Amino acid sequence: MFLGTHPLRLDDKGRLFLPAKYREELSGGLVITKGQERCLYVFPMAEFERITEALATAPVTARSVRAYSRVFFASASDEIPDKSGRITIPAALRSYAGLTRDCAVIGANSRLEIWDAPSWEAYLAQEEESFSDLSEEVLPGIL
Repeated sequence: MFLGTHPLRLDDKGRLFLPAKYREELSGGLVITKGQERCLYVFPMAEFERITEALATAPVTARSVRAYSRVFFASASDEIPDKSGRITIPAALRSYAGLTRDCAVIGANSRLEIWDAPSWEAYLAQEEESFSDLSEEVLPGIL
């Protein structure tokens, strides 16, 4: 499970240190791909394989399945962190997410998300307003 917000910086070569507490878990490999709201999703390899299997059972006759799968897999990049725990984020993914230097790497349960830091702050400010209202829809009867 991935938790927390980790302020990190991209270097001039488009590399990013993974949060220290997750480096060992991700050392065997990971997949970076486009996420919603112009962030990047970072999946441990096993989680990406689970999602791949789920999408393989979805009906390819459904236009939404085809469209989602195309973008999701076409933009995916498998990476192995170097010995220092850095990954290289491909230029196309950096461009998609608007990553320049300051980033926020957030835990999102089964994945990490990489955000441009100012974009994350703006998103959080907007969504925190509706956070308590959403609990009724997302977790009815739990919280």
